[in-house]
Amino acid sequence: MAGYELQVIGRMRTPFGEKFGIPRQPGLAPAAVGEAVLMPPFDRDEMVKGLSKFSHIWLFFLFDQAMAEGWRPQVRPPRLGGREKVGVFASRSPHRPNHLGMSVARLLGLSRQPEGLVLQVAGIDLLDGTPLVDIKPYLPATDSLPEASDHFLITPAPPLTVTVPPEVEEFCQKYQRATGRNLWQLLQECLACDPRPASQCDGREFGMRLWDVNIRFRVIGEWADVLSADFLGEDITARPVGRSGS
Repeated sequence: MAGYELQVIGRMRTPFGEKFGIPRQPGLAPAAVGEAVLMPPFDRDEMVKGLSKFSHIWLFFLFDQAMAEGWRPQVRPPRLGGREKVGVFASRSPHRPNHLGMSVARLLGLSRQPEGLVLQVAGIDLLDGTPLVDIKPYLPATDSLPEASDHFLITPAPPLTVTVPPEVEEFCQKYQRATGRNLWQLLQECLACDPRPASQCDGREFGMRLWDVNIRFRVIGEWADVLSADFLGEDITARPVGRSGS
């Protein structure tokens, strides 16, 4: 059989600089905004003609960070608590034979920038720098099937209640004024989904990176408590804020 090659058509720019903290499915964090940057020769205007008429698009991508680990015939999906194994083709695990992924995103707009043609998107669940291999419009008439079933679905846990100390809220407001990024909403949406590994117990302190900010938090029961927000850039006015996690 002849070999096949996929061409990378662009890269994602997202708030998620590391895998931990990324929503486990698209649409769970509407404030997770980013950009699909199409690179030459795939950034021609005629290639996206008519795309702006659609509210949502499919992003097809490579799980490039998982390639070195290879693929697995069985995996432990987080939605099953990390305890039960299922076949890789019955999961959305990145450890697939061809490491292909697909994700639906809201299309906010298109613009021409120096690095290429840029699609502004929201509700994403992709790591920053993820390579794109295709884009297609989302068709609600056929892509949304209300009668579809999920044999493995466990009743979804209610979202966690997120508490944020006043000094972190103030930091988020300053950060948004300086960058235009809605960190306040994004951290709440990500934490409400409980990004911890399924095997973790309550009370342990975790950190997740959103854009250039490190968020420290812990979960106790149905509550996710933000402990601090630590700016990772060089702006001295955006210094770490929050209470101690001890």
